Amino acid sequence: MRPVTRNTLLGIIAVVILLLALGALPGLLKSGDPYYTVATPTDGEYSVDNGTALNWSTQSERRFPYTSAALSDASPSAAGQSEPYWRGPLGFKGAFTHSPFDERDALSQQYDGAVTDDGVVVRHNGTFYHIAVRQDV
Repeated sequence: MRPVTRNTLLGIIAVVILLLALGALPGLLKSGDPYYTVATPTDGEYSVDNGTALNWSTQSERRFPYTSAALSDASPSAAGQSEPYWRGPLGFKGAFTHSPFDERDALSQQYDGAVTDDGVVVRHNGTFYHIAVRQDV
């Protein structure tokens, strides 16, 4: 094999390995305090009409895994929470991974009628829940 071809091939392999590492590494970074998506039954606490609350049955569990986990953990009498999410150092992780903040922002932009000061109101199995991202649970 010619040296130019070998060096080019080694360069391509190095770039592929680097890209694979960037995809896997951020999920392993855990620093700082964890954040949770929390689903709290509203009990009329938030003033959102029945018509403006987001109907959760129309959403994909694969698109919103943190919110789906919080809702599946919740009951009409108790709040539920998702698995913890750590931001990682220097904001590096946020650029490469899906986060509860991404979910909150997507829901806020798509369903602006259900937005509250710090989250979104959704209807799930006939119960209204306030969805927010919090550090302390």
